[in-house]
Amino acid sequence: MVYEELQPQNVFRFFKEICNIPRPSGHEEGMKEYLARFAEERGLWHETDERGNTLIRKPATAGKEGAPGVVLQGHTDMVPEKRKDVQHDFLKDPIQTVVDGEWLRAAGTTLGADNGIGVALALAVLDSREIAHGPVEALFTVDEEVSLGGAEHLREGWLQSPYLINLDSEEEGEVYVGCAGGNCLTATWKCGFEPAPADYFYAHIALEGLSGGHSGSDIDKGHANAIKLLSSLLVRLQEEEKLDLRICSMEGGSKHNAIPIEAAAVVGVPAEEKENLRVQLNLFASEMEREYKKTDPGMKWTLASCACPGQQLNPMGAEEITAALMAVHTGVYAFSQEAPEFVHTSNNLAILRTEETGEVSAVSSQRSDSEFSKEEVTACVAAAFRLAHADRIVVDGDYPGWEPVYDSHLLAVAKASHRAVAGREPEVKAIHAGLECGLIGKKYPGMEMISVGPTLRGVHTPEERMHIPSLQVTWDYLVRILADL
Repeated sequence: MVYEELQPQNVFRFFKEICNIPRPSGHEEGMKEYLARFAEERGLWHETDERGNTLIRKPATAGKEGAPGVVLQGHTDMVPEKRKDVQHDFLKDPIQTVVDGEWLRAAGTTLGADNGIGVALALAVLDSREIAHGPVEALFTVDEEVSLGGAEHLREGWLQSPYLINLDSEEEGEVYVGCAGGNCLTATWKCGFEPAPADYFYAHIALEGLSGGHSGSDIDKGHANAIKLLSSLLVRLQEEEKLDLRICSMEGGSKHNAIPIEAAAVVGVPAEEKENLRVQLNLFASEMEREYKKTDPGMKWTLASCACPGQQLNPMGAEEITAALMAVHTGVYAFSQEAPEFVHTSNNLAILRTEETGEVSAVSSQRSDSEFSKEEVTACVAAAFRLAHADRIVVDGDYPGWEPVYDSHLLAVAKASHRAVAGREPEVKAIHAGLECGLIGKKYPGMEMISVGPTLRGVHTPEERMHIPSLQVTWDYLVRILADL
């Protein structure tokens, strides 16, 4: 099957147009222009607020003028990730889509179905002359993937509808009515450089090919964290093997909301320890490959000799940093007491950087259904970094959770509509990932909200893919909700 034959064709048509527009977070100008042009061509009212969010309004169809209005909401930005062997400029190049059986994926990059497919669903509703609905407001927010900045700065009083359907979920057949809150913590060490011994053996150690995933919805999958494994290796070499290890740089991860799939370090050892370094890496790599053979079958460790970089990180400072990274728990902190299968609190080591100035920084993201637990896990991470003499610790990007409501009219309609379309009861859940509903709800208290979407896998990674049949069900389901409201 070719792309043009995919169903629902109207939704896929808009998704294809969206894939042609570069839209990493912070670079969504093309999407704003596209949405404005879309509305003008159809004679629809539209406006963009001070933060860059776009709102388009469509009147009710004939006979539905008295129905309550509903907001269809999605975000226009995407996470730009690619495989190392892929040449792709996310600021210029369109996403190349591939039909792979029942799945749609990209050619070595993130697909951007998170949340381009939600935007496409809303556009298909706005474009349709056939489906019945009351007044529709389509809200397209910006910067969701980096800070939920669009939703955080959403203009108060802008939205007129009592209901909101967020289109940013990743499992057809599930209706979300709540989500975790979260924040980011950045620790910085002014480690500094000093001359590196010229007679040492230097090597570039790299880890790649991990499964990764979304640091909220995939945190309970047991996937390896590249930064955690790299720090474990470096600590083992220093503490257990007693190598005179000189760390020149450490890098890993690139997005605060993704489990890092790659990490690397440039290290040096005395020339006579060259073979021992290789042996210890091979032993560690074999151990980790066995440990994660089911969750991360693509794990790959490499060691390549390199020239002396001329400078190394201060040994004591580098040792403290690697120990702190090793000490910070990564993954699930606690499961829900009410629903033990759901994650309650988590932490993800997301980004590790060595700057040219000799500063080393580590970014972690904390999530929880509870404000208390979110603050508690953040304090635990901060304490570990503080004990390692971090020079600066900053917590930002805080966003509230979305408290579940299980008895709303919108949810009742959604459940009945799903039974009518899919022939089965949808699962009603809260999700550990962050959704913009929490921030929108703060500005519009009393607005009833749900979140739905087609089935996605591997979001925030180059393995991102969408289950094609699930999109047809999602479209039929959304159309039925609008008619039933």
